[in-house]
Amino acid sequence: MDEFLPDPVIRLRQLVRELTFSQIAPNAAATDREARWPEHSLRVLGDAGLMGLHVPKRLGGHEQGLLALAVLGETIAQGCASSALCYAMHCVGTAVITAKATPYHEDKYLVPIAENRHITTLALSEHGTGAHFYLPQTALELRGDDYIVNGTKQFVTNGGHADSYVISTMTSEQDAGDGDFSCLMVDKDAKGISWRDPWVGLGMRGNSSRAMQLDSVRLPRQNLLGQEGDQIWYTFEVVAPYFLIAMAGAYVGVAQAALDATTRHLKERQYAHSGERLADVPTLQYRLAEMNIAVQKSRGLLYQAAYLGDVGHEQATNTILMAKADAADLAVSVTNDAMTCCGGSAYRENGLLSRLLRDARAAHVMSPTTDILKHWSGRLLLDLPLI
Repeated sequence: MDEFLPDPVIRLRQLVRELTFSQIAPNAAATDREARWPEHSLRVLGDAGLMGLHVPKRLGGHEQGLLALAVLGETIAQGCASSALCYAMHCVGTAVITAKATPYHEDKYLVPIAENRHITTLALSEHGTGAHFYLPQTALELRGDDYIVNGTKQFVTNGGHADSYVISTMTSEQDAGDGDFSCLMVDKDAKGISWRDPWVGLGMRGNSSRAMQLDSVRLPRQNLLGQEGDQIWYTFEVVAPYFLIAMAGAYVGVAQAALDATTRHLKERQYAHSGERLADVPTLQYRLAEMNIAVQKSRGLLYQAAYLGDVGHEQATNTILMAKADAADLAVSVTNDAMTCCGGSAYRENGLLSRLLRDARAAHVMSPTTDILKHWSGRLLLDLPLI
């Protein structure tokens, strides 16, 4: 699909592909086995100048949008899905900061990000609201020139490792209505932050997904992103598009990795008694073709969604919802088919396909879930409000 990609994105993808398969993929098994945050992967990407993907060029970044995020996330995930998610969450956080950045935000966050010496991430999810990440209960109080924040964030990717966190809170106004929430920056060394042990999942085990406790955390007013009550705008104009495209890219990458592993196995494996290769078995040829068709279709929808989002097309939102939902279905079905095609050699603990199968399963449960995405998509098709 290179004919649909601009030259800067193709060049970035080539760089990321080389880094992924030479330096990131060799550590993927250990990252999964030890549930270890992929510090090495983030360092490799930073050393290559890739942390400022969404930072404006005038600040030293690449000033890329959703399409680049989709392509790079997919590429990294082909080597290590956890690394792809950690990088993606940094990119989404960067996009949120960039959207309404003040000179203060530019100097304190975006310039260091562009210089590859700062990692940021999102901290939106909460235990009480589950998949409804756009309804934070974290409290915000204005005291003089500072904000005081109290609450708990769940499933913070890069938790305890990032240099800053984009958090969502209620507004400080007592009569705030639905959707009146705020986004603020919290630095890693802010007094009152504590971390719970990492949540170790079935797959995506290197994310360092942790609960972040905020106890009377004092923040200067300039840490507010945009205006109080802007969070609902951030959620659906920035967070949702970038997050969903990033996740869709990662899961298309997982599916592609499973397809590649299956292709290799079918070419290399042969029966000792007859010399027949698995590649010569018609049923497996058929299965492989179906897997490839599914990957190509999902990738096409992903790229279309990212492009529509970048140009601000009126159908962008629903196409992005569909792309993430489809990528989730794709990853689960293709990794499952890959294990069927590769048989007993794939069904072993800590093997490549078992890891990809576990990583893929996260696609349906990470907020917003696939069911919620399809629910929203259906509402838009019926000209109903999204939520």
